[in-house]
Order: sequence, then structure tokens, then C-alpha cells
Amino acid sequence: MNDQIDVPAKTRSTKRERLFAIVWVLALGGITFFNQLGTIGLVDETEPLFVEAARQMTVTGDWITPYFNQATRFDKPPLIYWLMAIAFQIFGVNEWAARLPSAIAGTALVGFCFYVIKRLVPSRIAPYLGSAIVAFNLMTLFFGRLGYSDMVLSACFGGALLSFFLGYVESDLRWYRAFFVLMGLAVLTKGPVGVVLPSAIVILFLVWVRKLREVLRDMKPLQGIGIFLLVSVPWYVLAYIQNGNAFIQSFFGVHNVDRFTSVVNQHSGAWYYHLMIVLIGFFPWSLCLPASIAYVLKPSKGKQEPRTRSRAPGAAQHFGEFALVWFAVVLIFFTIAVTKYITYTLPLYPAAAILVTLWFVHHFSQPQQSKWFKFTVYLSIITSIAIGIFIFYSPRWLNADPAMPNLGLKIQHTGLQHIGASIWITAAIVGLILAIQYQLRWYWAVNLVAFAAFILFFITPTVSVIDSVRQLPLRQIAQGTIEDRRPNEPIVMATDAFEKPSLVFYTRQPITFLNRAYMIQPYLSKLQKEGKTSSIVMITTPTALLEGNVKPNQYQPLQQYSQYQLVRVPIRASK
Repeated sequence: MNDQIDVPAKTRSTKRERLFAIVWVLALGGITFFNQLGTIGLVDETEPLFVEAARQMTVTGDWITPYFNQATRFDKPPLIYWLMAIAFQIFGVNEWAARLPSAIAGTALVGFCFYVIKRLVPSRIAPYLGSAIVAFNLMTLFFGRLGYSDMVLSACFGGALLSFFLGYVESDLRWYRAFFVLMGLAVLTKGPVGVVLPSAIVILFLVWVRKLREVLRDMKPLQGIGIFLLVSVPWYVLAYIQNGNAFIQSFFGVHNVDRFTSVVNQHSGAWYYHLMIVLIGFFPWSLCLPASIAYVLKPSKGKQEPRTRSRAPGAAQHFGEFALVWFAVVLIFFTIAVTKYITYTLPLYPAAAILVTLWFVHHFSQPQQSKWFKFTVYLSIITSIAIGIFIFYSPRWLNADPAMPNLGLKIQHTGLQHIGASIWITAAIVGLILAIQYQLRWYWAVNLVAFAAFILFFITPTVSVIDSVRQLPLRQIAQGTIEDRRPNEPIVMATDAFEKPSLVFYTRQPITFLNRAYMIQPYLSKLQKEGKTSSIVMITTPTALLEGNVKPNQYQPLQQYSQYQLVRVPIRASK
């Protein structure tokens, strides 16, 4: 009789847990990725390159060769362009659709991390905490809301490695196949790094645990390589057929080999560049990373081992070691690479989240907290106070950037500095109260809530203010260009600043970029000699016109928005 009652009760409990897990993951995705996803314009200088290349695919019908501004763009493989183009065809060409693949990829990664942690870590709180850490950090937040390829890469990269580990733990060939499929998709997203790094992580981990031959035999590598090649290779073949050696030299030469061996696009940095990026980008959890790594490296006595349904006893206890290899390989690889860029280390953040989660779970099970744990809490409290003070006074320091004039005044007018400061000062006060009551283990849950509030009530509205100062004038001047431009009249952007490729997207026209004022007069002279056009419309700034020695009688003012000015420059053919 009891069995007849207990089984349905257990089933109802399981269904409730699954429903709550789904709601939790969707809530994390909603807060981090989908909330006001399309309310700001494209962010120069990189996002529009991806978005316009995807839009061009829908215009030209060429889904093999990406184009931007009438030139091939082989910086990245096509998966991100395909996903954006599909979103454009379903939802229209807009910012929300452009960012939808990143938001979906971020949510999927958070959900898969929840699933894997729940299967392996014997703690009810672990999957909720771990998935929240994956979502609630500055790097994931930023790139999960932009139309870059990096969040899609992180989802494929992280999904591949988590699939491998489930296959390793459960000796399940299906997970190994998923590993090869997702690794193929990673290669279609970012290139060779999508196979080189996951393969290196897997091999180094298996060497560490002394199971290389055994696991490689279980993985059926020849079959797996066939699956990987079937997913990843066809586009590369078709791109080569269409473009020949130009594709090989640009994609493999410049954007892979050269990025590793030399500085590309002026993206240089010190050897500790990525360490600083992880420290800031993974905040506040980065404060726990040293202790989390030390916990994984110490002898296993006293550790709470992950559970497993494995046919290989003891395999799941290596979850922390696997995450550590994952974290270290990505960090070391890009530290060695000469070109430095903020997005490169994004794929290590799920591994960092796993490391921190395992450390937290260990401390939740302990009657007394270690000195390391107390130290990280007190350090976080001090950091929260410092951040609160910094945010409070930040409007004083935000008016100097010529690309964002009077940003500090705008933020001060909205009162956002008070909101941001209050969130972190409140978190610090609650932390001090918990310290007095000897309840420090709950401090990081408070930090989690604080970070969610920070996203909703400070970061999201602040980004809107930044957009109104930095990007809105560009959208307005693009609309003005559409209104005032004569048929077939060339469009030029001439400023002493980085190019603004969003203008190509918003005008739907090719644009010639002159990113130094001294280039204006030689360019006008060239047009005069060619004699192919009688005038151009130029998007510029008063400063650039002055420094470029363009006299007031040489142009006709048309429109001006903030620092950007639209002028028409007559071109007199030279005799």
C-alpha cells in the first residue's frame, strides 16, 4: 500500500523539480540575456561587422562567402552569420534578431551546465548556484547580449567538453558523439581553435587521470572524427572553391596563424592581460578562484565526491580536475598568443564556474568555514564597498571621452550612480551582518542576488544611457544621410577615430572610411583626378574638418547630431 502511494508522490516531486529547474534556467537567461535585448543600437566597432555580413547573406543569397562593405570578410567562419540571417528572415532585420543567437546560446550553455552539475554533484543547491555563476558575470553578460560569434563559440566549446565528461563518467557513446558534433560546430563558429583547444583539454585530462588509452577506445575516435569532419569541413571546401587562395591566406593566414604569432588589428597587451580580464570579467566570483583551484589540487581526503551512474567507478570524482585543465589550457593558450582581445578567454568561464561551485558546495557541508573562505568573503565585502564608492563618484570621470560627450552628466541626471552604489554597499552591509552572526556561508548567495539587481537596475539602464550618447547620434546621422544623399552619391566617413561600421548597416550602403583627418585632402584630390563623381556626402566632425584643412567654402553643411556632422563636398574634376 505504501509503495502505491510513494511512487506517484516521488513522480510528482520529480516533475516539480524539473519544472522549477526549467523556470530557474529561463529566469537566468531572461535576466542576463533577453531583458531589453534589442533596445540599443549596434555597438561599434565589432558588432556591426558580424550583423551586416549576415544581412548581406539575406540580400545576395550567397551563404558561403561573407561580405562586409563590398569586401569579403573571412575573419570568422559562417555559423554566426547563418544563425543571424535565419533570425532576420523570421523576425526581420533588427538588433533584437541579430543578438538572438547569442542570447539563445548563452541560455543553452547555462541550462547544460545546470544539467551536468545536477547529475554529478551531490548537492541540491549546486546546480542552481553553478548555473547562476555561469550567467552572472560581466563577460557572459556582455557577450551574451551582443551580435558577436563568441557566445555561440562558448556554448559549442563548453557543450562539447561537458558532453565529453558525461561520456567519460557514464561510458556512453552518445555523449561522445555529441562531443564531436559540438566540436565541429565550434570550428564552424571560430575556426581551428574550436578543435585544437577541446582536443588538448581532453588529452591532457586523460593523461592526468591515466585513462588515455581506455577512454580513447571507448570514444571510437575514427567514428567521431568522421562525424566531426562531416559537420565542419564542407563549408571550408566550398569557401575554397569560391575564393581560392584568397580564402586560405585571409582566414588561416591572417586570422589564425598571424593572430597567434603577431599583433593583428592593434590588439596587443602585456602577458598578464587575460589574467586581468578574468579577474574583472568573472567578478565577483573571480575572488574565489585561487581558493577553488587550491581545493581541487589538494588530496581528495574529506572531499565530497560527485555521484555517478558510471560503469567506471570513481570517474566522476575527476570533475574538478577536468574543469581545472579546461580553465588552464584556455588561459595559457591565449596568454601565449601575441594578439590579445577581450573575448578570447570567454570559453573558460563555465570551467571557472564549476571550480567555484565545487568549492562552495564543500564549504556548505562544513560545520566551520576555513580561513580561505573567510578571507574571500571579507575581501569581497571590501571590494563591494570600493565598487560602490567608485560608481557613486564615476560621473565625475566620464565626461572626457570625445566619443561619448557629457556621459557623466547624463548618468548623474538619471541618478543611476546612486542605484549602483546602493546595491553594492547594501551587499557589503549584509555581509558584515552575516559575519557578526557567524553565517558567512550564505554571503555568496547575497552576492548572487546583488549581481542580479545590478544587472536589472544599473547595468541595463546605464547601457541605454551610453547608447544615447555614443551610438544614437550615428543612427541619426545615418538616417540623415539616407534623406539627403543624391542617387549614386558616394558616402565617406572621415574622422580622427576608429571606423564606425554600424553606418554601413544603418544606411544599407557601402561607405569609404578615412580614420585620420590628414587623409581627407588626398582622398578629395584622388576623386578630382578620377572625375567619376560630382559630389560626395561626408560624415565627419568639426574637429576633423579643421584638422583636415577642409575650408568652410569647400563643403555644404546638411545635418548635425551631437559630435557628428553631415556635409556635402562638391568634387571639381581636374583639367
